[in-house]
Amino acid sequence: MAELLSQSELDYPFKLLEYFNGFRLSKVIFSACELGVFDLLLKAPEPLSAQQVALQLNASEDGMERLLDALVGMEVLEVSPEDGTALYSSSDVANLYLARSSSKSLHDMIVYQSQTVYPLWSHLVDAVREGKNQNEKTFGLQPEELFKAVSEDEMLKFMGLMNSSWILDGHDIATAFNLSCFHKILDLGGCTGALAREMAKAYPASGVSVLDLPQVVEAARKHFPQDDDSVEFLSGDFFSGDVPPADLYVLARIVHDWPEEKCLSLLRKLHDACRPGGGVLLVEALLLESRRGPVTAQIFSLNMLVQMEGRERPPSGYTRLLSAAGFQDVQVCRTGKSYDAILALR
Repeated sequence: MAELLSQSELDYPFKLLEYFNGFRLSKVIFSACELGVFDLLLKAPEPLSAQQVALQLNASEDGMERLLDALVGMEVLEVSPEDGTALYSSSDVANLYLARSSSKSLHDMIVYQSQTVYPLWSHLVDAVREGKNQNEKTFGLQPEELFKAVSEDEMLKFMGLMNSSWILDGHDIATAFNLSCFHKILDLGGCTGALAREMAKAYPASGVSVLDLPQVVEAARKHFPQDDDSVEFLSGDFFSGDVPPADLYVLARIVHDWPEEKCLSLLRKLHDACRPGGGVLLVEALLLESRRGPVTAQIFSLNMLVQMEGRERPPSGYTRLLSAAGFQDVQVCRTGKSYDAILALR
């Protein structure tokens, strides 16, 4: 397949040009979200002109018209001419995923990508040359400070990213395996509780809790509250402190952040704390053993180089870690979405 694709690209490099322009396409959506375009169009009772959108969002008419046209070309917005004026309206996809008021909104994820990840990726060449993350160069932060010493605004952006991730993928992760045999489930670093709530919905007979840093728990209760919440929040540091006993420990997008020895130490701690018959559920983007993809997971692995100290792995990488920590019977489920699930028993 790769050879055939390469041959067709010799005539005209459509795929390469698409890749070259990928960052521009991303920034179009990022900018529209940050400006409030999708929220405005969702609330508008009728389609709006570029002049009307620019006026309400305090932007230039020329710049806004170009942005709106690009969104139309990307099939994110709709346009219709009326008396020589282009009128813009939102699409169903934009209303569902890009407007802040939607229950499936990815707005917070997009803002985090734009304001945090995008600047870091401008130093990708340095990250590859140096083999280390670029937090200090970009933001003046050491990697261990990412979750502890950042401003409340930056922390809330990251929490919004995680919340969006599990609103989108949480159900597939919660149901990747039948977890009903685990009566007490503890989501370590569960952030806003979005994934834990999906697990609570899928397994109502199980008690589901989140353990995270005190400032994260406080922010989750304040900024991401839920009516009749069945998820319990606990404050603590699972790397340096004790871990409460549980039947199943969930580590969602945790192991990929850190160096192997730190991950192995944590997994050994969980093995010791785990109740007999219990286990651990890892949630990560799995690479193929062949190294041929998926490209999403490969890009995520580059992001771990740029932003943190870890990496994405194929199933064999996680099996090796889990086995070294004392776990056994490792099972893998590829969801077909952004994140996959790995279950191992004590």
